[in-house]
Amino acid sequence: MKHFKVIWIVVLFLAGMISSCNSCNKKKVPEVQVEVDTEIIENINQAKKIFYSLPSPLETAMLIKTAGATYNEKLLNPLSNVTNYTTTKSMALNLGIYTTDLSFASLFDQTQTAINYMQAAKKLANGLGILDAIDNKTIQRLEENINNRDVIMDIISETFMSTSSFLKENDRTAVASIVLVGGWIEGLYIGTSLIDPNNLKDNKLVERVVDQKLSLDIVLKLLEENKNNPDVASVYVEMNELKKIFDKIEIKTSKVEAVTDKATNVTTLKSTSKQIVTPEVFKELTEKIRSIRSNFIM
Repeated sequence: MKHFKVIWIVVLFLAGMISSCNSCNKKKVPEVQVEVDTEIIENINQAKKIFYSLPSPLETAMLIKTAGATYNEKLLNPLSNVTNYTTTKSMALNLGIYTTDLSFASLFDQTQTAINYMQAAKKLANGLGILDAIDNKTIQRLEENINNRDVIMDIISETFMSTSSFLKENDRTAVASIVLVGGWIEGLYIGTSLIDPNNLKDNKLVERVVDQKLSLDIVLKLLEENKNNPDVASVYVEMNELKKIFDKIEIKTSKVEAVTDKATNVTTLKSTSKQIVTPEVFKELTEKIRSIRSNFIM
């Protein structure tokens, strides 16, 4: 009985956390009173940190654009590939990948491309049993707001987060973790593909890619929670291989100094960190990301 209560608590928590779009319905959800021990609560809080800390596909695409990237549709996973994805793992990975692709396209005002990728994502979502995550009304909203990028970005964000039906089966959180990793890798792939290997110094896009060294720790924690799932296990192995290369990137932190704001007379302790990546390591990182992404979309 206790085991059942633990599973139910986690399901309730994840349903509220991952499926943020449910709040769009403006319906009040009745409170559920369940007695739990502190260990369960701590586990739930840790899970929350992991899910919230990993950049969503939309956030990843925004990082790429704000770093000065330009749009290149050839970098997107071809829509024709969607019929190749028939296993749970391939559908989950490429649902994440297509979501990053449509976010990237929409940020550069390629609205029709974004709609096409939403359709492909819908096909994969249906294959995974994510009921109503991407319905015909969503596609219609996209088409009706084809010239309103803010609305389109809201729809994309809502749709990606609307994954509560992942939790209808015991291993749905494992599938959700694969979707997130697929989107994260696609962001890295697009980012590294847009970087001139001969122009790494003071390159904002390089900085954004290297910053993902911290996100990788979150990715690994997320996968580790579900690595008994065979699909997650294989992805976990590839992410650990990627970590070996990220670990070659040196991080230098400056001395902590006290800085006083003259206007408020408030003193704060500040330091800066700089991540140093050589052309050789960045090339190795780029090639590994391409290899992983190639395995994901094949």
